[in-house]
Amino acid sequence: MIARRLRLVWPLAATAALLLAPAACAAVPPGPPAEVPDGDPARGERLISTYGCGSCHTVPGVKGANGLVGPPLTKFGSRSYIAGELVNSGPNLRHWVMDPQAVEPGTAMPDLGVTSTDARDIAAYLFTLD
Repeated sequence: MIARRLRLVWPLAATAALLLAPAACAAVPPGPPAEVPDGDPARGERLISTYGCGSCHTVPGVKGANGLVGPPLTKFGSRSYIAGELVNSGPNLRHWVMDPQAVEPGTAMPDLGVTSTDARDIAAYLFTLD
């Protein structure tokens, strides 16, 4: 009798576990990208709004970030270069965000006074955009 019940219950339990597994995985936020291992992408997403980056750039995932002055930042993590000048890497992106005029004098990208910590987290978010 017990063996019969187990034969009936086991497939149902296994099916329920498989159906619930994706929901459990989705609840865990992704870690920082490899390019910025100490960054906080969620904070970076908020900072993009705080610094007003969306007034010039379209930034996926950031509400109201639909500017058309600068290039769209879609698929940023897959790009080869930053501003056509720097190899796309975490340290280079942080440098660009903090001091774009030092990288490309006269660029339309303004110096917004972004701190090193904020640049790190903004970079971490942008590298999640693949």
